Amino acid sequence: MKKLFFVLLIIGSFVAAKAQKADPFLPEIKNFKKQDSLQFPPKNAVLFIGSSTFTKWKDAQKYFPGHVIVNRGFGGSSLPNVIDHVGDVVFPYAPKQVVIYCGENDFGGGASVDEVVSRAKKLIDTIRSQYPKVYIAYISIKPSPSRVKYLPMMKEANQKIEALVKGLKRAVFINTADSMYDADGTIKKDIFLSDNLHMNAKGYEIWKGIMEPYLR
Repeated sequence: MKKLFFVLLIIGSFVAAKAQKADPFLPEIKNFKKQDSLQFPPKNAVLFIGSSTFTKWKDAQKYFPGHVIVNRGFGGSSLPNVIDHVGDVVFPYAPKQVVIYCGENDFGGGASVDEVVSRAKKLIDTIRSQYPKVYIAYISIKPSPSRVKYLPMMKEANQKIEALVKGLKRAVFINTADSMYDADGTIKKDIFLSDNLHMNAKGYEIWKGIMEPYLR
C-alpha cells in the first residue's frame, strides 16, 4: 500500500511539473487566487491586465486614489497568454473597466504587426463575450530602449490597434508612447530601470497623467 502511495505521489508530482512547464504562468495565477481567497476584490473596479509593465506597477492604487484598482498583470505574458487566462484574470471580477497593456512581448516572440492586432481584437472580443458592455482601455505599446529594433512594428501596431478601438463602443486607446520620447525623438532613458525594459516611478508618473482622464 505504501509503495502504491509513493508511486502515485511521484506520478502526481511529474504531472504537476509538466503542467507548470507547459504553462509557466500558473504560479502567478495561483497567487492571484490565493489573494482572492484572503480578500476578494470589490466589483465594479478598474481592472489592469497584461504583461510585466503592469505586474511591476505594484503601487498602482497609490497613483489613482480616486479609483479602485485591481492589478492582474502577469510578467512575461503575450496576448495569447492573457487570452488563455481571461477566465482567471477577468471573468471572476465583474469590473466596470478593463485596462490592457500587452503586445510588447509578442514582438519579442516573433509575431507580425497584423498578428498582434488580431490578437488584441481577440482579447477584447473574449472579454466582451462575458461582459458585453464593459469599458475597455487599451494602452499603447511602449518604446523600450532594449527593444528599439521592434519600434517600427510597434508604432504600426499602435496605429492599427487605435483604429480598431475607435470603431468600438465604450472603448478607448490611450497613447502613452508619444510622451516617452525626448524632444530630439530619442526614448527617455531616465524613466526606465537598469534593464531598459521596465519603467521606474518617473515613467509610471507620466502614464498616470495620461491615463487618469480615461479611467471610469
